[in-house]
Amino acid sequence: MTRGTRTQTVMATIRRRIETRALAPGERLPSIRGLAASLQVSPSTVVEAYDRLAADGLITARRGSGFFVLGTPPPLQVATAGAKLDRAIDPFWISRQALDADPAAPKPGCGWMPAEWMPTDALRRALRSLSRVEAATLADYGSAQGQGELRRLIARDLAEQGLEVSPDRILLTGSGTQAMDLICRLLLRPGDTVLVDDPCYFNFQALLRAHQVRIISVPYTPQGPDTERFEEALARTKPRLYLTNSALHNPTGATLSAPVAHRLLVLAAQHDLTIIEDDIFAAFEPEPSPRLAALDGLERVIRIGSFSKTLSASARCGYIAARPDWISALIDLQVATNFGGPSPMAAELLRCVLADGGYRKHVAALRGRLAKARRQVALRLGALGITPWLEPRGGFYLWCRLPEELDAADVARAALKRAIVLAPGNAFSAAQTLPAFMRFNVSQMGGPQVDAVLRQALSEAREIRALAG
Repeated sequence: MTRGTRTQTVMATIRRRIETRALAPGERLPSIRGLAASLQVSPSTVVEAYDRLAADGLITARRGSGFFVLGTPPPLQVATAGAKLDRAIDPFWISRQALDADPAAPKPGCGWMPAEWMPTDALRRALRSLSRVEAATLADYGSAQGQGELRRLIARDLAEQGLEVSPDRILLTGSGTQAMDLICRLLLRPGDTVLVDDPCYFNFQALLRAHQVRIISVPYTPQGPDTERFEEALARTKPRLYLTNSALHNPTGATLSAPVAHRLLVLAAQHDLTIIEDDIFAAFEPEPSPRLAALDGLERVIRIGSFSKTLSASARCGYIAARPDWISALIDLQVATNFGGPSPMAAELLRCVLADGGYRKHVAALRGRLAKARRQVALRLGALGITPWLEPRGGFYLWCRLPEELDAADVARAALKRAIVLAPGNAFSAAQTLPAFMRFNVSQMGGPQVDAVLRQALSEAREIRALAG
């Protein structure tokens, strides 16, 4: 790769961050040395790229302070159709490649389990029951707050996790993503600041960019976010929201510790911060760990969840548990944007499965199957020099470091040429600090074919590094 090409790559990276709101007007750009290290280029290449961007009127230099984004950003840019291998590897890249991949192909980078791991027999029984329900369930809109019996079942499950909440404080939504979107619509305005973990679930970033907010990330540790850095970010940026997973964090698989949970809630109260706790992986825990919503009592924590990981991603339904005044406002907002709650057919289907005694046995068996898969996949990855960051207590993710600090984006592009979708680390990092990490879905690892593709992709990434000099 020539010096000019490397400069253009740096420029394209910064332009993309500005277009997608990862860098907001007035925000300081990454330091020259920091960006050079993360992109594996020389500091002089970054200096040249910044100078060219300044000449183009996108950024400006402030003596002694660094470079900053100028003016009003262009309209929000999301992914455009084009060659899969040429486009930037960002949160949209993983989602689109995984969703559009051959259903029969292994997808180690996707965020769901194969159909054969899901309770399809229970779903078929529920579908037969659904054919006998009253006509209104098949033909009418959903109620504004969602089916009452399903909300009661959710309240029962929340109580088992230490969160006592009445069904009236639960709102059913079309999905977990829609739940997050409704909360962002209610509480955020363009230009607001939101804290996320580094790394975090990549679609948090995609959704927040769509809401035109400033994203600030805090390093994540095996016990939760770094509380010192968290406190510094609160004082410096005054965020409106913090988005996180408490149990079996995505992508790391880490579990929030009790001391960190208490410290986060103290800081949130001091800085008037609202926390959104996405607890979509709760069912995969062998026993419940500390929950921010339970410790807080839903005063400044909003709990969201869905059933797409354990039950069905096809019959989608999410939920929000929050303060009564927020639930009331969110109901109105859901009516305005969706004219009612989730499909009554989807809600009834899920109610039938959740009320079936076999569902809990399925989840218990699934935890055991996943524990075995995590051990086996860790050994397979270890043979390739890929090492897990930690050993998760549950779930289907392994967050891993690649050998020799190879660039995960290069590995992912090489694998995609062989029809294998991977999830490179920087797609999970708003700060772009994790180029040598990758998330693996142990339920989607297939057999020797995936290992062979990974070996070839690692080899190609080494060649790319050697050519870059």
